[in-house]
Amino acid sequence: MAGEERGVVFPAGPDGRRSTAALGRAVVADALRPVDPTGAAAAERETNWRAGYLTHFRRLVEAGLSSRAAALSVADAGLAAVHARMRVAGADGEAGLDVLGSGPAGRALGTAEVRGTAEPERELTLPFHGRRLQGDALLRQLDAWVAAGVVEPSCAEAVRTVAAHPEWLALPDTTVVVLGAGAEMGPLTALLRWGARVAGVDLPRAPLWERVLDTARRGAGTLLLPVGDPAAGVGAGDVTAAAGADLIAEVPAVAEWVTGLPGRLVLGNYVYADGATNVRVSVAVDALTARLAAAREDLALAFLATPTDVFAVPAEAVEQSVRAYAARSRVGKLVGRPLRTLSAGRLLQRAYVPGSDPGVADSLVAQQGPNYALAKRLQRWRATTARAAGTTVSMNVAPPTRTRSVVKNRALAAAYAGAHRFGVEVFEPATSNVLMAALLVHDLHTGGGPACEHPWQDEAHAAAHGGLWRSAYAPRSALGLAALLGYGAARS
Repeated sequence: MAGEERGVVFPAGPDGRRSTAALGRAVVADALRPVDPTGAAAAERETNWRAGYLTHFRRLVEAGLSSRAAALSVADAGLAAVHARMRVAGADGEAGLDVLGSGPAGRALGTAEVRGTAEPERELTLPFHGRRLQGDALLRQLDAWVAAGVVEPSCAEAVRTVAAHPEWLALPDTTVVVLGAGAEMGPLTALLRWGARVAGVDLPRAPLWERVLDTARRGAGTLLLPVGDPAAGVGAGDVTAAAGADLIAEVPAVAEWVTGLPGRLVLGNYVYADGATNVRVSVAVDALTARLAAAREDLALAFLATPTDVFAVPAEAVEQSVRAYAARSRVGKLVGRPLRTLSAGRLLQRAYVPGSDPGVADSLVAQQGPNYALAKRLQRWRATTARAAGTTVSMNVAPPTRTRSVVKNRALAAAYAGAHRFGVEVFEPATSNVLMAALLVHDLHTGGGPACEHPWQDEAHAAAHGGLWRSAYAPRSALGLAALLGYGAARS
């Protein structure tokens, strides 16, 4: 990795290289060690982390299923391992990540404000296949998704509740900080249409901010954004050249800016980057979260969980998957047997052992890589520990979505194009974003949703997994065939 990196960086090894694989192995091993020392040793011995990480990330979930205490131990140990190992590089050398908890800001950030020109939407509407569903049409679609196993029943119920309370949409007396304001997956556009107050944070890139500010002006809410010149102030004109902050390098500056924002504070983590940078920015956000939690007692947290991960799922999901497997067509059964034989059992495996409670839905996709898996698991660990500490947390599983980061990967784009043949519905970004924003609104008005006995139940609640949890086949065992069937559609 480049020697000129600044801000949050991976630790350097004895040879001076900043190895992402070494960091991933060590963190997973440390997370497993309190409850699964055998699994920890296996992770440490993994010689090909890029290919072998899938088993160990599944084991992180399985190791926490024995009890609530076990799940919390995994999350606590994982977070501690990340914070103990990651470093902060500056002009004067390197320091531990803990310096971000109290270190001074490198610069003061001012605030620019952009007010929307539209009237707030007074009813929940969901963009879907070129239409905007509302009222009975929205409720029918929710019912259809539940029947098809595309979303959990609790997800549909939460959206129904928001539809019945449109006064919730504007989130009065609240500021939602959207880290990753320009991200394709995030609630910024929906919240601004509903009249909410949003504080957007993203990199200082003028084209990005031109797009975000245009969204704000066409909306009905208020957008607050950090600007490098404090004199720019409220009501500034063209602030795109001064807007933004680099989370990887400017945690203290962003923390001081966010701490001073008005209203109940919600810190929403929607950041994404390619490769190792995704881990760096996710760790920076976690350091920011810890600093803000110490400064603002009213802090609530929001995350989007990826559907391509490992989750424990309720018995009802297992039962629907088992029924789907038993109800395969005659052709499906005839084709499936030789495919499983030729692939040594790797293709078209049943998703669960019948009767599993909970089941383990393993939807990790090898092509996304261990850095992506670690970045997303870090968010889940933070959600788990924060919820246990009494913080309001909104963390919901988002559906598979045709985002730019997916479609630029040819294998994933093809798999998504063929996924419907295996009972998985892939959503358009506009649909996903409004659906997940509605779930965020629900959680913020209900204290983060119902209190569950075990962290896996918190994660499974209101999940919109697109059918990955309830389809007949283990997702990875159908991925290659889905890609083959979808290749032509993905090219068009």
